[in-house]
Amino acid sequence: MPETNDQWRIAPFEAVASRLVDVAMGRAAADLVVRNARWVNVHSGEIIPSTDIAVAAGRFAYCGPDASHAIGPGTEVVDAVGRYVMPGLCDAHMHVESGMVTVTEFCRAVIPHGTTSMFVDPHEIANVLGLSGVRLMHDEAVKQPVSVFVQMPSCVPSAPGLEEGGAVLGPADVAEAMTWPQIVGLGEVMNFPGVAANDPTMVGEIAATRGAGKTVGGHYASPDLGLAFHGYVAGGPEDDHEGTRMEDAAARVRQGMKAMLRLGSAWYDVAEQVKAITEMGLDSRHFILCTDDCHSGTLVRDGHMNRVVRHAIAQGLKPMTAIQMATINTAEHFKMEREIGSVTPGRRADFLIVSDLAELSIDAVYARGMRLASGGRLEADMPAHAYPESVRNTVRLGRRLTAEDFRVAAPAGAEGSVEARVIGVVENQAPTKALTARVPVQDGVAMPDPDNDICRIALVERHRASGDVTNGFVSGFGYRGACAMASTVAHDSHHMIVVGTSETDMALAANRLGEAGGGVVFFADGKEKALIEMPIAGLMSDERAEIVAKKADRLIAAMREGGCTLNNAYMQHSLLALVVIPALRISDKGIVDSAGFRIVDLFV
Repeated sequence: MPETNDQWRIAPFEAVASRLVDVAMGRAAADLVVRNARWVNVHSGEIIPSTDIAVAAGRFAYCGPDASHAIGPGTEVVDAVGRYVMPGLCDAHMHVESGMVTVTEFCRAVIPHGTTSMFVDPHEIANVLGLSGVRLMHDEAVKQPVSVFVQMPSCVPSAPGLEEGGAVLGPADVAEAMTWPQIVGLGEVMNFPGVAANDPTMVGEIAATRGAGKTVGGHYASPDLGLAFHGYVAGGPEDDHEGTRMEDAAARVRQGMKAMLRLGSAWYDVAEQVKAITEMGLDSRHFILCTDDCHSGTLVRDGHMNRVVRHAIAQGLKPMTAIQMATINTAEHFKMEREIGSVTPGRRADFLIVSDLAELSIDAVYARGMRLASGGRLEADMPAHAYPESVRNTVRLGRRLTAEDFRVAAPAGAEGSVEARVIGVVENQAPTKALTARVPVQDGVAMPDPDNDICRIALVERHRASGDVTNGFVSGFGYRGACAMASTVAHDSHHMIVVGTSETDMALAANRLGEAGGGVVFFADGKEKALIEMPIAGLMSDERAEIVAKKADRLIAAMREGGCTLNNAYMQHSLLALVVIPALRISDKGIVDSAGFRIVDLFV
């Protein structure tokens, strides 16, 4: 097992159970006692006043009216003064790479916001580095002072035949990963047509996970709730975070799945789906809150799971219900309820001291009985994690790109204009629209049309140094003037996506990322306006989250100066190659009709 920091090590329950009993009975002193708390009990749904909570060996030993019998000379005593003590928050589905930072830096950013457990799917790094990349993040996760559980990526590549990434994983890899200590299940199964068609790879991966007694994550990114949906559910996925409508949440819960409602930097899917509870009256214990994707700016300024819980309360949920959806519901889903998710004896002593429950005003954050943050500031000493040199220099373009690489020849004989397929960005949602529009033709070249909000989009192959470029059109960013943005974060194949109005700026942006080893860059009028370097697999920075957040601020400002007013448009940009979500995407193989899972011509 990878080494961990001894001060943060948590012993198995069976190794310390006798001590927990002795503390509860008064035969031994606790390490920590919190007195005079309002106990937020997520099992019974009660808030119990005047409660004392005793902690020993990093676990809760006693929760009751008086813990004076557990206080000894060496016991730390904290007076809650009538404040709430609630479980630490759990993020049920998320990608560390979306934060643009490493696991360690992500934890540094979210601990002050009350997140003490995360269920991460590192399929971004898996698509670049394969199983070795997953292992690197798994081993870093073990070293954290909070619980970072890992789901083994299921779809690498996400859609075989429609794209080629940097690696391929299959059932044998999944079976191996299921033996690793921090693996808790299979990551989101995005190839929903494959599951419904009994694709051998999907069947084998799900079988390996179920055989290990672990949880299968879902990702049904289609509004079709007919036979395809029923076939997918029958195939084994146990949750889903891709719903956007009330009926999506209801359908999943009725089929025995957990409906995961997400609020990320750009995905706002809680408000509509939570109506399945507030309006339809469905049982809230089958609903879970998560973030999916949050970039550094959101984490540093706005929060993490505390932001999601506050938002859910604002949509009409009772505070207790929202808290359950971010604690015990998540723990039970991953079969971890005896370890995390509640303030009850035997569980890891992950808890928050909160002065206002509805506002979730977090005064202190504890994990494994140790205070990690207070007053919104991290107190734990978390040294940076060093990644090997082998994960750098993964952006291989093969050649220097020119403006000509981003020009599209119009069909023979086309004059004036030609009808083309256009990817339509939908603000605050992952799905896109499949649009068509007439674009100008000049000297045999199909041109962007900024006046009608149509830009060029290109996907540059970056894993095999082929020098290949796929071109198309996209609408929704609102760019004006000569500008371009390039990113090597391009879910899930993680080639390079370039969007812009100027072929010259597109070439400059692409080449700049080749030099930087990956990241995001914005050019306007031939000049670099913002750059976030991400040298680790072209996905993550090795800098502190606060520094990355400031660079992200400059990126957002540059995009706005270029005419883009979308909320968190970087997230929209990074998903334009995600061929498993409808309706229209781009890949290294061409323009993809994601609803029909097929390659289509750019021109109609």
